[in-house]
Amino acid sequence: MEKQLTIAMAILGITLALGMSSAAFILGVQAKKAVSSQQSITVKGLAEKAITADRAEWRVSIFVNAPDFAQALAKLRGERPALDKFLLDHALDKAGWQEGTEFVEPHYEDIPLPQGGTKSVQNGFDAHQDIVISTQDLAKIVTASKDFLSLQAEGRPVDADAPLYLASNLEDVKMSLIGAATENARKRANEFTKHDGVSVGVMRSASQGAFYILAAGANADTDDYGGVYDKTTINKTAKVVVTIVYNIEQ
Repeated sequence: MEKQLTIAMAILGITLALGMSSAAFILGVQAKKAVSSQQSITVKGLAEKAITADRAEWRVSIFVNAPDFAQALAKLRGERPALDKFLLDHALDKAGWQEGTEFVEPHYEDIPLPQGGTKSVQNGFDAHQDIVISTQDLAKIVTASKDFLSLQAEGRPVDADAPLYLASNLEDVKMSLIGAATENARKRANEFTKHDGVSVGVMRSASQGAFYILAAGANADTDDYGGVYDKTTINKTAKVVVTIVYNIEQ
């Protein structure tokens, strides 16, 4: 009887030992997987492509001054034909014009005081009007903006901003660059990990950083999340930065 009891206890001990070893092995594998699942790599992906502006906007203005309100408005309207003729002579059709409201407002000047300081005193009225020309024929805007000095040289009270050269398909450009930047990020992650005996797993998270529209040949800090939109040049470079976190698999 004692012999049988001894054998039974021995079998029970072996069974418990095997069970504990199995449990320890399973827990070890699970722990290893848990640690592995927490490992990750963060990389930036870059992509860029050349784009060309397909639309231009150009603001031109008339500024005049006169002793009273009525004279200022009349003088403003009297200058419009010369500006209109200049634009039409450069084949900038009125269908592309957005005419701003005529403004007339008091003109103030700072007059020095005998005891020091200045005093603001009204001296007549200022009048002005803006016209914004929009066109897809960028060459016409380039030529007109260069020739605008000749109109000013005639003594006309006109002024003009630098033309803006815009790209109308920026959303499509951005989406294509995000895809390319994502591929670039995975290539970088694979390059970082290929010597460590691990592989790049699924994407854990992703965020878009800066979206740049730069003058052709220009550069930008790829850590900047604000982005840049160059509107001064026709030929541009579009660039996207993405930041992606990948799981690392053992």
